[in-house]
Amino acid sequence: MKKYELIILASAILFNQIGFAQMHFDKVEVKTTKVAEDLYMLEGEGGNIGVSIGDDGIFLIDDQYAPLTTKILATIRELSDKEIHFAFNTHFHGDHTGGNENLGNIGVDIVAHDNVYNRLKNQNSGGLPIITFNNKLTFHINGMHIRTIHYKNAHTDGDSIVYFDGKNVIHMGDIYNDKNYPYIDLPAKGSFIGIIKAIDDTIANINDETVVMAGHGPIINKNKLVIQVGELKKMYQIMENLIEQNLTLEDVIELSPYKEYDAVWGNGFTNPRTFIETTYKSISISIKNK
Repeated sequence: MKKYELIILASAILFNQIGFAQMHFDKVEVKTTKVAEDLYMLEGEGGNIGVSIGDDGIFLIDDQYAPLTTKILATIRELSDKEIHFAFNTHFHGDHTGGNENLGNIGVDIVAHDNVYNRLKNQNSGGLPIITFNNKLTFHINGMHIRTIHYKNAHTDGDSIVYFDGKNVIHMGDIYNDKNYPYIDLPAKGSFIGIIKAIDDTIANINDETVVMAGHGPIINKNKLVIQVGELKKMYQIMENLIEQNLTLEDVIELSPYKEYDAVWGNGFTNPRTFIETTYKSISISIKNK
């Protein structure tokens, strides 16, 4: 890393760390997993980072929180001293975009869907994408085609899945999560049925050997997606039936319709009650729009 990069990062991160001190980022360790030749996944605190390395330079997917940028860059430098050209945001949440400003300050081009740009701008974010798209976008870099596909109204309204053609690897951002209840960001126009449709579409576009990087958690495969979407469809049907019986949200909460899933999925960011509330509201909207 060049000396001026360290100076810029030191000042930016010092400012940003004030708001994140309680999260103890100094204790976070960045773990590297080789996914394929010249393709890696980094785990730290926040969304998993995809790293493509090749003759053209480095392509990143997501960048976690701002105070971790120095650690993330140091880990990348253990893999390659190539220039980082692009950082692609799978959606706008801060655990995936928090490092945007730091990376932009050292010349990395931030890329995302139009809706990601708009939401970050509305948050007065200092790390706005400088390149945006409205449906699909392809990067021709490092000897392959890196394709991005936008899924409207899934986890948020700006989610993208990234395909590394020729590697049989994809990055799903937060559309996939099999460790906790899915986080449906309703204020950001997230949708339960949208998540199901996005996973179904992904399953149709990969094979049994495809390596899947999720937004959080370990690397998975197509079979995991099939199992996950099957459970989500069951949950959707359960809630849809209750709503069509004209039960109120309070009635549904009292019934605990997802209690069989609570032990496995109910201990994460979205707790059981919150998941019931968001699925009730989301599916109610879907029913009205049929």
